Order: sequence, then C-alpha cells, then structure tokens
Amino acid sequence: MKFAVFLAGCLLILGSGAEAGPVMLDYQAYGQSLGGWEGKKAKVAEYEMAANRYRSHRPDVSPTPDGGLFISVRIDHLRGFFASDDYASLEMTIDVKGRLVSTKSSISIQGKRVTSDLIAGGIRGAGSASTGVSPAESVVALGTDLVANLTEKLSRETKVEPGRVTFPAVVRHNLNLVYQAIHCLPDPAPVAEDPVEEEKPEPVPSSQN
Repeated sequence: MKFAVFLAGCLLILGSGAEAGPVMLDYQAYGQSLGGWEGKKAKVAEYEMAANRYRSHRPDVSPTPDGGLFISVRIDHLRGFFASDDYASLEMTIDVKGRLVSTKSSISIQGKRVTSDLIAGGIRGAGSASTGVSPAESVVALGTDLVANLTEKLSRETKVEPGRVTFPAVVRHNLNLVYQAIHCLPDPAPVAEDPVEEEKPEPVPSSQN
C-alpha cells in the first residue's frame, strides 16, 4: 500500500517535470517563479528586471550518465520593435543528489558571441568537491563566479547599454530559479512482507501393542 501511494505521488510530480533517476526539474515551479509560462504552447515566460524586458524559454533537459541532469535554458533580451534582440544560453549540470556541479553561459549581442569559462567548483573552491559547504552556498559561489566571468568578458566589447550590462545578472537569476525547482525523489518505502508461518508436522500417533 505504501509503495502504491509513493508511486502515485511520483506520477503526479513527473507530470510537470523532467526526471532522470532520482532527480527531476519541476517545469511548472520554474515557470511560476518567472510569472508563469505563456506564449505558444506555454513554453516561454516574459518578465522585467532593472527596467528591461527578458524572456526565458522552457528548459531542455537530458540525463547525465550518473543519473543527474544536464539543463539548458535560452534567455532573450527584448530590445523593442526597432532593435534586434540579444540572446543568452545557460547550461547547468546537476548530479544525482541534486547538487549543482558546474555551469556555463554565453551571450550573443549583434552577432558577437561571448562565452564564459566552465565554472565548476567555484573559483573559491566552494563546489561539490569541497567539504563543509552546503549545496546552497555552492550555488551562490558558482553564480557569483559565473556573473563575474561573463561581466569581465562583456566589458571588453564596450557594450554599455543598460539591458546588456545587466544581462549576466539576469542569467544568474535564472540559474537560482532553476536550481530551486530541482527536486530529489524520495526512495520508495520498502514493502514489509508478511511472515511465513512454518507448518508444524503433525504428531505421529504412538502405536499400542
């Protein structure tokens, strides 16, 4: 009975998420954190940050060999009718325990693509290989390093338009929200088996002479 309840709960969760082994991304939770999915087939969410408009697309998710998730998100900077939009991609690798292992991002502005380094473990060593660091602290460190890396590379391109300067922060905002929508499914409770009673041999009647 307990396993049936567990299975029903899993099916309800997986109806709105992508799962690999015991780890899943809750699409609906991520979309709601951005204001809700909308547009064609409810696959995009539009929102405002720092007085600029952005659009996040529903993530692409695939399993990793160890049972974790590889997540890729496209983010658009909406610049208006008379200007071409900018684009960013955010990649995240989640391990089998739901921890952020590494992240990477790229931003395309007027056909010029700027790509961050692969941020794994954090420059300050706060990743999954460190001891005494919580998963949340690791995400903060990785996000900080990602923004710093992207911002430094964007500064070389002399793109000072406000919506472009804040684009790395928008990428980090999405990283945080995606991570918050990651869930580890509980292990099913073992089903207790009824003890098998051993049949006792019937006593053999004693023979009388």
